[in-house]
Amino acid sequence: MQKIQKPYLPSIKYIRGVSMLGVVAIHVGAQYLTNPTPNFHLVAILEIASRFSVPIFFFISAFGLFYKIDLNAPFDYKKFLRRRFNAVLIPYLFWSVLYIVHDNYFYGTGIPAPAYAVQILFFGLAKYQLYFLVLLVWFYLLMPIWIKLMRQMTRGKFFALFVAQIAFNYFSSYNLELVNLIASLPQDSLLKLFLQWRLNYIVLHYVFIFLLGGFFGVHSQKFFQWLNARKKIIATSFVTTLIFFLGYFYWLIYAKNYDILSAVNTAHQLSPLGFLYTIATSIFLFMLFQCLEIPSTIQSLLNYLGTHSYFVYLFHPLAITYLSKWLAESGRLMTAPNTIIFFVATALMSLAASSILRFVMKKISGR
Repeated sequence: MQKIQKPYLPSIKYIRGVSMLGVVAIHVGAQYLTNPTPNFHLVAILEIASRFSVPIFFFISAFGLFYKIDLNAPFDYKKFLRRRFNAVLIPYLFWSVLYIVHDNYFYGTGIPAPAYAVQILFFGLAKYQLYFLVLLVWFYLLMPIWIKLMRQMTRGKFFALFVAQIAFNYFSSYNLELVNLIASLPQDSLLKLFLQWRLNYIVLHYVFIFLLGGFFGVHSQKFFQWLNARKKIIATSFVTTLIFFLGYFYWLIYAKNYDILSAVNTAHQLSPLGFLYTIATSIFLFMLFQCLEIPSTIQSLLNYLGTHSYFVYLFHPLAITYLSKWLAESGRLMTAPNTIIFFVATALMSLAASSILRFVMKKISGR
């Protein structure tokens, strides 16, 4: 499949940078939930408003893939996999091994036996953020299917896929019979393993947002024209879905008497409202960065965040680990102000590590 020469889109990098901060916020929020009396509003920002940040990566990944390929030309599957695996699979394996070794040193978890190591690598269990790369590898492996679907995609089929996506995610997330089945299976059951970690490898949970990004990438010119013509509607949709998504979180706490952790685990990105919020946010951010005039200083910041987003995504759990250790040793609690500082420190530490590594690599390569 031939690449089409199209203009470079800084907006993709900008979205990647913003989403990276969202991922950091979610994981810092998980640390904040160790506080027995957390501020619900801060949790709402860290754990609910940021929930678009994982699925939107599938959206922009697909957009970038389909933006520069010709659907009518032959698809070189081997070349595609070689390039994508170099960018995703090799870093995934490297960082998985790094976290296994690190956690053995830091937590005394031990080095896993070969059979368990295979399980860790297959499901992306070496560290909590790595499952995304497992899903991305599966999306790449299934690329011929996505291309075939994209060639045949219509508005009617997209609507049917939209409905099917909501139904599938609802079943996977909230079906009590499935939960009871998993709980009833023996601990050494292979079926239990695959069902328990279904979110880590079954791409059907994110297939709509992936194909939507790909569809917009194929029809980018029409997509950008549509964004320009509907700025107010897009902005309104974003604000509306955010309000309803946050409202769902507060409703679970104040009306249904959920504890804070249960509310967070219920109002996630695969819930119907979370799904709608992700779509609205993906389109809104594209409109914001593609169609509006962004001040040069903000562009520089977004470019910097986007440039380092991949490394920060891989590295930031290390920053969280050592900052948490420092907090514990200094006797400080994860209060709301400390959590905000913790988030900023995690982001800055990860960005600094990425910048230093890039500087060293450039010096080594002589560039």
